[in-house]
Amino acid sequence: QVQLVESGGGLVQPGESLRLSCVTSGFTFSSYAMRWHRQTPGKERELVASTSTSGGSTTYTESVKGRFTISRDNAKNTVYLDMNSLKPEDTAVYYCNAYLARLARNYWGQGTQVTVSS
Repeated sequence: QVQLVESGGGLVQPGESLRLSCVTSGFTFSSYAMRWHRQTPGKERELVASTSTSGGSTTYTESVKGRFTISRDNAKNTVYLDMNSLKPEDTAVYYCNAYLARLARNYWGQGTQVTVSS
């Protein structure tokens, strides 16, 4: 049974930091690219950051470059998103996603709420 369980969300003030974690099981984690997406009510889900299977290649949406860092630990089947200098516009539900292009497999977590407000 495939599981992706996010944690680490919460309410923080602008300028503060959070670390999201996504612990996975039920599939070969090291074979999957891992991504973090976010979504706010009424808007489409947005790809925030992605990392390759080894973690050696990462990409970010423009609005988070220099503030967010995606990383993975293949020994722990876990992907992280370190979020610094948080802004109110970062408020969203953040979703962990495992993606295997050659088999068109896509697994999703249940999401964790991040709220940035003073």
